[in-house]
Amino acid sequence: MVLGLGLMATAGVGCRRYPPPVPLEQLNAQQAAGKMAFNAHCAQCHYERVDQPKNGPSLTSLFKKPALHSGAAATDERVTSTIVNGHGLMPAMGAQVDDQEIQDLLAYLHTV
Repeated sequence: MVLGLGLMATAGVGCRRYPPPVPLEQLNAQQAAGKMAFNAHCAQCHYERVDQPKNGPSLTSLFKKPALHSGAAATDERVTSTIVNGHGLMPAMGAQVDDQEIQDLLAYLHTV
């Protein structure tokens, strides 16, 4: 019995619950623009409000987790670098997005 409880406690350590995404109707203008940029450039490969992979990993709670899927710190700079330069199977998007879209997208990703 004690062993069973210990295993259940150990199994639960890795499971974290993060706050839910901000409701879409509560987004400010920049975040809403970021949602549009996400739909245009990211949604074909990533979910951002469903915590399951699509063609790429889910971006739900991206900035709430201690690290990105690559293991790098979850910072604006690292996410921007991944968007612009690509990483692993993700293609570089630098030619497709401008600086304002990246700022809007980052603002939106902080809400999911």
